[in-house]
Amino acid sequence: MTLRTRFSVQTHVGLKRKVNEDAVLSLPELNIWLVSDGMGGHAAGDYASRLIVDMVAAIPLDLDPSDRMRALRDTIQEAHRVIRAEAAEQGFDVIGATVVALLLAEGHFAALWAGDSRLYRLRDGEIEMLTTDHSVVAVLVDAGQMTWDEAENHPQSNAITRAVGVGEEELELDKVRGEIAPGDRFLICSDGLTKYATFEMLRHSLSTQPIEMICEHLTQIALAGGGGDNITSAVIDII
Repeated sequence: MTLRTRFSVQTHVGLKRKVNEDAVLSLPELNIWLVSDGMGGHAAGDYASRLIVDMVAAIPLDLDPSDRMRALRDTIQEAHRVIRAEAAEQGFDVIGATVVALLLAEGHFAALWAGDSRLYRLRDGEIEMLTTDHSVVAVLVDAGQMTWDEAENHPQSNAITRAVGVGEEELELDKVRGEIAPGDRFLICSDGLTKYATFEMLRHSLSTQPIEMICEHLTQIALAGGGGDNITSAVIDII
């Protein structure tokens, strides 16, 4: 199939933070979209998220899809090493950022992620969360003890277990892939949105809002809920 897309992106500092530690990247020429969330409460989270975006933005344009995915993975790994080295040089315990990256090619999607920034797909009016958070509460959700919506209110809802720049020398990136179809709508976002937007809120918004308004609409949901964190979303339509 010939891949045609429309997309919208937005990032907002929110109502409580002074610095926006989120970063968002659109590379329609490579069919790559990425959201990164600098780890709140840690030094230089905005440095980490911006570094990831800047390094991915430098991926060459002339790669075939398999090489593009390899380059995306390798670039995130290299960002992981650079951030770890920066933390050591500056004497910080931790500098880090989540990442979720979506790549579209040849009738398929593939996504890489580390942390709790998420990828959703709306298809035929139904929403599906395609990633699984690397977080303390994700273990409870997987065990059937609570839903993702309930997990947002857990005292440890912000405690993530994996991030770029944190942990061992090699970052473990999870991957999901599948087929795409005309009418699919993908959302990648930081937890500044999902801590305020339930699955039903997201489903309704993605089902009803035009591409030109959708990210602004999602931002307003998070702001109305309290806006306690930076808010970032990217919505990609398959047409």
